[in-house]
Parts: sequence; C-alpha cells; structure tokens
Amino acid sequence: MTATDQQRLGKTLWAIADQLRGAMNADDFRDYMLAFLFLRYLSDNYEAAAKKELGSDYPQFDPDDSRVPLAVWYANNPGDVVDFEKQMRRKVHYVIKPEHLWANIANLSKNQSPDLLDILRDGFKYIENESFESTFQGLFSEINLGSEKLGRTHADKNKKLCDIIKEIATGLKEFSTDSDTLGDAYEYLIGQFAAGSGKKAGEFYTPQRVSDILSAIVTLDSQEPKTGPVNHLGSVLDFACGSGSLLLNVRHRLKKQGGTIGKIYGQEKNITTYNLARMNMLLHGVKDTEFEIYHGDTLTNDWDFLRETNPAKMPKFDAIVANPPFSLRWEPKEEMSEDVRFKNHGLAPKSAADFAFLLHGFHYLKDQGVMAIILPHGVLFRGGAEERIRTKLLKDGHIDTVIGLPANLFYSTGIPVCILVLKKCKKPDDVLFINAAEHFEKGKRQNFLTDEHIDKIVTTYRNRPEKIDRYARRVSMAEIEKEGYNLNISRYISTAQAEEQIDLAATHARLVELESSTRTAKQKHNAFLKELGLPALP
Repeated sequence: MTATDQQRLGKTLWAIADQLRGAMNADDFRDYMLAFLFLRYLSDNYEAAAKKELGSDYPQFDPDDSRVPLAVWYANNPGDVVDFEKQMRRKVHYVIKPEHLWANIANLSKNQSPDLLDILRDGFKYIENESFESTFQGLFSEINLGSEKLGRTHADKNKKLCDIIKEIATGLKEFSTDSDTLGDAYEYLIGQFAAGSGKKAGEFYTPQRVSDILSAIVTLDSQEPKTGPVNHLGSVLDFACGSGSLLLNVRHRLKKQGGTIGKIYGQEKNITTYNLARMNMLLHGVKDTEFEIYHGDTLTNDWDFLRETNPAKMPKFDAIVANPPFSLRWEPKEEMSEDVRFKNHGLAPKSAADFAFLLHGFHYLKDQGVMAIILPHGVLFRGGAEERIRTKLLKDGHIDTVIGLPANLFYSTGIPVCILVLKKCKKPDDVLFINAAEHFEKGKRQNFLTDEHIDKIVTTYRNRPEKIDRYARRVSMAEIEKEGYNLNISRYISTAQAEEQIDLAATHARLVELESSTRTAKQKHNAFLKELGLPALP
C-alpha cells in the first residue's frame, strides 16, 4: 500500500469516528474504535495462520459469499477442533472462535443482528481469559460494551455497535489490511484522537515528529555518533510508554536502517493506555515474544523485573527513550532517599517529578548506552534539589546534549520543551547545546517540524560542531561551572541578530553630497520658474 493510500485509509476511519461518535467523548470513542480495528487485525492474522495450518482442508468460497470459512470447517470437523486449537495456541499464541472472528462480527452488524453485542462481549472475554498467555490478559478490560454512552437500552447499545462496526468494515473493504497498513491506520487515529483530547493527550501520545528526533538519536552509535547508525540494539526501554508509539518509532527506524532490536520494554501506569500500547505493538507486527509492556507506577518502581538486586541479573538497556508527564506532583516517601535510583543524586522535589523520571531511566542505562528524554525547560535552570541533581549529573559527565525545541509542539501543553541526551560513559568533556526553538512551521493548532528541521537537529548532534552561529555550540565544563551549572540555553547561544555597523564618516559625507545636489537642483528649477514669470520655491 502506498503512503497516499495509508493516509487515505486513516482519513476514512477518522471520518467514520467523527461521524458516529456523536456526543460521546473522543477518548471514550477512541477505545471502541481502536479495539475493533485490533479485533480485525487479530482475525486476519488468525485466519491466515489457520489457512496455512489446514492447507487444502481450509474451505474456499467466492468473494461474494458471506460465510466464514473457519466456521464451516468447525461444523464439518467437530472431532478435530481441540487438536486444531492446541496447534494454533502453540503457533500464534491465541485462538479466536469462528463466531468471534471479524468476518462474522461484520456480517452481524450488516444485518443489524440483535445478538451482536452479546457475541462481541463473549469474544472479548474469550480472547482475554482463554486464549492468550497471561501477558495478554485484560487486553479488552476497558472496553465497556454495557456503557450508557452507547445507548440507554440493550437494543440501543446493540444498534450503535452495529452502526460503528458496519461503517468500519465498509471503510476497510477497499484497502489492503496487512499488519503495517492497519498499524499505520491505528497510529493515525491515535494522533487524531490526541489532537481532540487536549491535556489528556499528554498521557498517551508523543507527536510523531518529536518522536523522530529521539529515535534518530538513540539509533546512532552511542559513543561515536559520527560513525552513523548501529546494526543492533539488544534492548530498548520507555518507562512512560503511553500508547507505545515512541518505542515503535525506534524499531521502525532501526529496521529501515537495516538493523534489528532484541526486545522492546515499556511501562505505563494508565490501564487504558497500557492496553492501547499492547494492541499497538501487535498491530505493527511485533510478536508477543518480542516485547513486554508492564502496567504499573514507574516512580514507585513496582515492576519486579526492574527490582532485581543482583547486579549480575539487573536489567540494563542499550537505549532508553521517554516522554514522561511534565512537572508531575509526587509524594516521595522518606525511605526513597535510599532507593538505588536516587541515593547518589538526591530526590526530586514534590512539586516536579521530572528528575525522578530521569534518574529512574538513567539507573537502568547500560554503560555504553544512550538515553533521550523529553522534559520541560525548568529542569535546565530551577534551583534547590533540582540544581543539586543537575550539578551532580554534570560533574559526573553524564549530560551529553541539550536540545531546545519550539513552543506549542504538543497537544497537551504549549510550553517549549527540551530533549536531554545522557550517557554513562561519554567521550567529549563538554556539553553540546542545540537551540532549535526558532526552527519550525506554524500550524493551525500546533507548530510542527519539517524533515529539514529534524535533519538539522540530528546532523548537528551527530557531527558535534564547535559552533553554528545562533544555533549550536559546544560548551566546556569550566564555562558551565562559571554559570553555576545552569543549563539555560540562552546563556550559551545568543539568538540576537547583530546590529549592522554604520560608518559615520561615510554616512556624513553622503549626506553632505545629497544636500549639495539638492541645492543645485533647486537653483536650476527656480531659474526655470523665473523665465516663466512664476514665483520661485522657498
């Protein structure tokens, strides 16, 4: 499918969402829409695997035949169903009963079947509880098919679901629906719903263009960015992963560059967003053995996998990316001062957990790894506990690059933000500052970055020049120390335009010359007026 077709599919699905959600909140409708898109993906994937497994025994029908091939096979081979499902669990790790497949659900919606709601509910429960391994339990837990937002009565709810699914099925019919296509449509819809969610969008979505910068940075050689992209990242972590878009961006970029990722790890506190992330991974063709998303609180570090105390077994990551909630208020307990993540640097203040998130991720970074995190500008200059943490990180040589981005790039806030690039073992004994705040295109609701803007940021990070006038500069630790370890970008890169130098002597001579020529012209003009008998000019 071409990029144009992918965009057309995304716009088609968004138009359906916009038309059908009515008075329903965009966030609520998002969950229904994306769950149905995911069910379509699971069904297509399952039927393709079943066709391969059954070979010539798989029923073949004309395209216009509305029967579900697997349902016919089940009816004709009841004694083989148990063994077939056992084999499918082994190969694709899940089972969908024929009545729960998208093809049957779409048929029910087309015929306005009064049983659709109940069959759909049973299907979600079966996939959650009987089909997937424990990693996927609760995948549809936040999809409330009994919600009054769908209608007051059971019949009203059923009709609404029939209408939604019928339109989605019709919209998808003319497009190829391989995993990449459905994954891209899913991403497009997440972005569109984020645009309508205001501040809530920050809970689950990093704008694609900002995400592109982080993924480009962490897929370059961590110690020698000039040498270009790496061929392999053993592990990548996003500890505030939202819908998983940032992790998928890293994977996509690495694959595009001919590289591979060992495993993707993410953590997300919001249950609905956590489910979105897992669906997003599968929709993009990431196998369930290739990723692990954990539902839990990053700040309290409640993921047992990360709490391993044996240094030999403690997980460490080649690359870490994150866009945590900006300046989140938190309540650190007293014992947290002894937490291995914080005890060498100190606790972030209650008013802003920015450095708590940063230190959490940094603790799990490999010695040769790279971390890129999006944070509000305040982390660069705020005093108190944050100043002490920042100073310690700088003195230890861990802050590699500070990138200032334009304001109004995010759906959730209009404030300008920065990207901090951190390394445990960085070679240069300085900090690279990049001031990209004035380099953007203005949009209707948000500003956005073009390919040229992103390329300039990434190229500057990669080549680490001594200075680019009004844009970038390498600053020595001695100079940063003189500035009190304040990283405010304007202290190191001036964006003011130099005033044009004026040669006063030359300007004076020119004025004298102009005055003389004006006087001569006036005399000639008055002489002409005198010949005509007209009064002269004063």
